[in-house]
Amino acid sequence: MGVKLEVFRMTLYLTFPVAMFWIANQAEWFEEYVIQRKRELCPPEKEGQRRELEEFKQKIRKQREEKLLRTAQQSS
Repeated sequence: MGVKLEVFRMTLYLTFPVAMFWIANQAEWFEEYVIQRKRELCPPEKEGQRRELEEFKQKIRKQREEKLLRTAQQSS
């Protein structure tokens, strides 16, 4: 019984990781589940969102420049 049990356990120990690796690397599964889930969590950006983000960045940049200018003028 001991040898048969060890052969079964060794087969199980080798088969499980190989099977999981094979299943996880199936392109169809990846396309179907992972990419779809990613699109649900992080939907593609809309043009309006990108424009608002760029405007916000410019506004912050302008405020930072003005602050640096004021500190430079005060220290002079």
